[in-house]
Amino acid sequence: MTSIAAALAAALEDGGWRAKARPSQLPPPGAWNGWMILAGRGFGKTRAGAGWVHELVETRQAGRIALVAATAADARDTLVEGVSGLLNTAPSWNRPIYESSKRRLTWPNGAVATTFSSEEADRLRGPEHDAAWADELAAWTDVQGTWDMLQFGLRLGKRPRWLVTTTPRPIKLLKELLARQGRDVVVTRGSTFENEANLAPTFLAAVRQRYEGTRLGRQELNAELLSDNPGALWQLDWLDRDRVSAAPELRRIVVAIDPAVSNNEGSDETGIIVAGVAADGTIYVLEDCSGRYAPHEWAAVAISAYRRHKADRILAEVNNGGAMVEATIRALDHRVSFKAVHASRGKVVRAEPIAALYEQRKVHHVGGFDVLEDQMCAFTSDFDRAKVGYSPDRLDALVWALTELSGPQNIIIRTPLRI
Repeated sequence: MTSIAAALAAALEDGGWRAKARPSQLPPPGAWNGWMILAGRGFGKTRAGAGWVHELVETRQAGRIALVAATAADARDTLVEGVSGLLNTAPSWNRPIYESSKRRLTWPNGAVATTFSSEEADRLRGPEHDAAWADELAAWTDVQGTWDMLQFGLRLGKRPRWLVTTTPRPIKLLKELLARQGRDVVVTRGSTFENEANLAPTFLAAVRQRYEGTRLGRQELNAELLSDNPGALWQLDWLDRDRVSAAPELRRIVVAIDPAVSNNEGSDETGIIVAGVAADGTIYVLEDCSGRYAPHEWAAVAISAYRRHKADRILAEVNNGGAMVEATIRALDHRVSFKAVHASRGKVVRAEPIAALYEQRKVHHVGGFDVLEDQMCAFTSDFDRAKVGYSPDRLDALVWALTELSGPQNIIIRTPLRI
């Protein structure tokens, strides 16, 4: 028996993807144009998407496939090279060749898949496809523009089809696609916990303890499409309305830090936000570098952002850390411009004037910041940390940055980066 025949025989004996998949990971029957898997983190969306693409190729239902992710790195690291991506899940007898420089996978039967990102929607202008896999649609940068370009090129074959795999967020396009359910779109819903057998027990315990029952947990784990909280200081519609793909020349740029007081499994994150103000006073949120870090780590991340964006100043709340906060930064780079800020008022009082700037369309987000924006749209005037199960550290850092940029200081002419 040849090696190819032996591999095929082994694959048939193993049963292939359909024998391993849960029913919710398999494409529904029917004459649909689009299939949306709206599911929580860890559900197995990527594995379902890879299985669908492999099946299209093996049965010759598709030969020109678009793979679209939020960023080029996401397309490569998740859809192609990820643990559940196309390369690692391909049967040995039908494994594609990946040419990273061409963003292309080619299967033995000639089928081709090309990667695209929502950061460069115009790359989809021109190429034609008979199938498309759109991953984490709700996290795309230019959601509508990328989706439109993808649809214009989805015109090959008798029935070109698309698959969306995403954790839900209440964006306009997602709502529009859900409204087509029952016509030409089918929807599969699922939670993180459906895939318990394949997830680390420590992960499951941690997310249950921290997020179960919270608004963020309902969205990220149970895949509930939550509408805007009417009592929240921010609305997602405002953020989407004023989102931009790039910032103009900025007069000032700051890096704001809300440092966590501890670094363990249950500790808060350190919020690190980069923002700048243009000559007309309009503010642009440039980057969210937040995460769970040890003190020397968050200091290094903040200094790196300071240099990368050629910022004018690092701001840090010092209520909990006192002089240690500045000392931690100075230990890594004593030359950075630093300003300590003190919280003399409550979070809500500090946040309300910043929310007003958004309502007045004076703030733009450059791209999407999912976790930050989720914190913003869940933050109400009666916010109770104990009740929601987390501290809005990213939001706190955002408020510090925008308070600095929206005050009298924003008339200062930018000074060169201190190196």
